[in-house]
Amino acid sequence: MIAKLTGRLDSSGAGHAVIDVGGVGYLVEASARTLDALGSVGSDVTIHTEMLVGEDFLRLLGFARAEERDWFRLLTSVQGVGAKVALAILSALEVADLQRALAGGDSAMIARANGVGPKLAQRITHELKDKAGALGGIAGSAGLAIAPAPGPLGDAVAALTGLGFKPAEASAAVAAAHEELGAKATLDALVRAALKKAAK
Repeated sequence: MIAKLTGRLDSSGAGHAVIDVGGVGYLVEASARTLDALGSVGSDVTIHTEMLVGEDFLRLLGFARAEERDWFRLLTSVQGVGAKVALAILSALEVADLQRALAGGDSAMIARANGVGPKLAQRITHELKDKAGALGGIAGSAGLAIAPAPGPLGDAVAALTGLGFKPAEASAAVAAAHEELGAKATLDALVRAALKKAAK
């Protein structure tokens, strides 16, 4: 199982990139957001991967962040959602937007992705709504449970729930704040930003 590649971006095209690792070129399928995040050809890159193996195929999918890969796994746990549809959703929506859409039952937002009709969007929303409050990653590839992250993210969610916000609302707001401020944000900054997001 190939979990991560670190090398040089050899080339990129519609829906894929080639990563040169020690002279071996790995063809990696990826969302538009991941391809944008890789930067220019010739630059050094690290990409998290998911390998799909079938009777007559071997595919390597790439993600800019491990969190995006976790959401891919969760999305593909829904009946009718294959790799192509999951990548389309991750191309159309930031992870924080996807979390908010699921937490709020907003299937119309998910239906914006190419190849996702209203019925499939409703199924995704229905099946994943209770799992949308996660910030700290998905437990297991089947996405059976999601728990708040330890540290500032979990503390920020706890602070908002202590102020009366529902757990899903608090998690979505903190996720949006974290997306905006980055990994180095302090607890105080996260809570302030999350309160602004939740108030909108």
